[in-house]
Amino acid sequence: MNANYAIIVAGGNGSRMKSETPKQFIHLNGVPMIMHTINAFYFNETKPNIILVLAKADVELWQSLIAQHQFDIPHQIIFGGKERFHSVQNGLNAIENKNAVIAIHDAVRPLVSQKTITNCFINAAKNGNAIAAIPSKDSVRCLINGKSQALNRKEIYLVQTPQTFTYEQLNVAYHQNFESFFTDDASVVEKAGFHINLENGDDFNFKITFKEDLILAEALLNA
Repeated sequence: MNANYAIIVAGGNGSRMKSETPKQFIHLNGVPMIMHTINAFYFNETKPNIILVLAKADVELWQSLIAQHQFDIPHQIIFGGKERFHSVQNGLNAIENKNAVIAIHDAVRPLVSQKTITNCFINAAKNGNAIAAIPSKDSVRCLINGKSQALNRKEIYLVQTPQTFTYEQLNVAYHQNFESFFTDDASVVEKAGFHINLENGDDFNFKITFKEDLILAEALLNA
């Protein structure tokens, strides 16, 4: 079996989208958003095995969407956990190949480019990990104790997914206890003592969170 894997995390809800339907299942150009995301990895030249992490309550909906859209991309379904950390942990536990290179990707980033996916797999295999990120285009300030201060924009990167790692690094990292500052996989792996390597992401690889994001994504797909 191919040593590349993609863990697609799809445990979000539609609260900020103001939708009763979990946002990963909202239609984007007539197809559930999550199907665009799965297709991006399935048709990539690295040919990863796909693990889809879903909330147990969403599995029935997903199965109905598969039937409705005649979606036949092979994938393994794993149940999510309380936090994103636990969902990724569950996905990782389904992988037995200790030589695997594993990309972890948000289901609601359906516009990820083929170049980004490929480069993350290649460079993670070489260097242990590769984290898609883009340099900040805007001026950035941080707020500490009610006072704002300017940061050097040249030192600021906006982190995306996929975040791709060797099995060895993820296995060590996800044996740690959960901490509240684990907002992504890179923070988990860094806490375990590994150096984090940034990989060029792309501007279109944004996370669809609000209705405005959905409008923009549809425009880009149509273009």
